[in-house]
Amino acid sequence: MSMAADDPVPPKDFKGLRPLPTLIFGSRWLQLPLCLGLIVAQGVYVFLFLKELVHLVAGANKFTEQEIMLVVLGLIDVVMISNLLIMVIVGGYETFVSRLELERHPDQPEWLSHVNASVLKIKLAMAIIGISSIHLLRTFIYAGQLGLPGSQYTETGVMWQAIIHGLFILSAVGVAAVERMGQSGYGKPGHH
Repeated sequence: MSMAADDPVPPKDFKGLRPLPTLIFGSRWLQLPLCLGLIVAQGVYVFLFLKELVHLVAGANKFTEQEIMLVVLGLIDVVMISNLLIMVIVGGYETFVSRLELERHPDQPEWLSHVNASVLKIKLAMAIIGISSIHLLRTFIYAGQLGLPGSQYTETGVMWQAIIHGLFILSAVGVAAVERMGQSGYGKPGHH
């Protein structure tokens, strides 16, 4: 088996690590059961998606437009959470455990070619904002029922949901700004 030009090659004087650094470096493999657990969680979300899809199809004739919209929003929510799981599983494994060596694979996700801890943080923040947006939209659909008996939401609950969503957005902007400042700092002459 030949090595490609971009494959990492240990230096010629590489003698391996001492026992403690070997243990510390090897501890990254403790992430593997966590990744496998998230794959199981992904399977649960697939089951939930299929269950909700069957519910939607079975009730299509009797549901109102609003009920259909709520079920579809639930499906979108499941898909977005599932996408978040994929980003964490694949990106986390590639970044913190070991290379997946997908460079020549035709199905390699575009974002994986430039993933690192910073990119992963920003992508996760954006996914969380998307999920929060779906939940907020679902709440806003019920906004006309606020104050009515049996209402699922209260004015205070809606207000806090909107505030928390705004905080997610501010947090994502803050993470992106800090990452950008960090990257521009590395590009300056004289930086070590």
